[in-house]
Amino acid sequence: MKELGIKRATLYGWPNTYVFTKAMGEMLLETSKRNMPIIIIRPTIITSTYREPFSGWIEGVRTIDSVAVAYGKGTLTCFPGDMHGISDVIPGDLVVNAMLAAMVAHANQPSDNITIYHVGSSVSNPMRYHNLCNYMFRYFTAKPWINRNGKPVKVGKLIILNNMATFRIYMIIRYLLPLLVLNLVNKVFYKNSQEVYTDYFRKIHAVIRMADLYKPYVFFNGIFDNMNTVKLLAAARQCMDSEEMNLFNFDPKVIDWDDYFINIHFPGVVKYAFKS
Repeated sequence: MKELGIKRATLYGWPNTYVFTKAMGEMLLETSKRNMPIIIIRPTIITSTYREPFSGWIEGVRTIDSVAVAYGKGTLTCFPGDMHGISDVIPGDLVVNAMLAAMVAHANQPSDNITIYHVGSSVSNPMRYHNLCNYMFRYFTAKPWINRNGKPVKVGKLIILNNMATFRIYMIIRYLLPLLVLNLVNKVFYKNSQEVYTDYFRKIHAVIRMADLYKPYVFFNGIFDNMNTVKLLAAARQCMDSEEMNLFNFDPKVIDWDDYFINIHFPGVVKYAFKS
């Protein structure tokens, strides 16, 4: 089923089954809605909470945090990507606030159309991948991950390769060829290092699989039209006082990405998601 799903997704222009089935879900809503008011919320990359229920909460390792966790633990030293591309992230509580506002705005309003809200930051407050790499380096340099032996893991700046071909060549020359030599030496001299070889081989292929998984996103240069969300935000401001608007705000312009990643998001990932 997994292989068939990927084959079908690729056939219809989707990079994986995750986004393919989301599109199928939207199609099903459109054909089955009748006169029900339907709204679709399309969040971009959801990250830990900005404020509610408290800053930095996240349930498990999600999206870009797989890269951050691997980097912080010292198993990821290089990765492919366009460092000038936009990393369209949005904290989870801002997505929830947008959903609540949209539900109120469309309640008891039957419509023949489906209203779509893109909830993200690529237009209002864009952050680029080179910023994200800088935040990872600064955070895990100042607060390194402590490994199972009780020692802090030292990290260097992430090596970024600007296309997949270069990345694969780098991985072969830098890691796979030396590993194959090690395996050959083990067999010739009957050294008992098979466990070490297997462990490194598994880690290298995990990085390659991760790069393949993220390829459609780290080289994606699009931004998402959020005009409907901007209009919803303006309508919410007319209906709420300043205290209510502060509680239910979903404007990404309020976020200082430097402060958010260094003081909120990465500490939250380490506290709530790293061990899992």
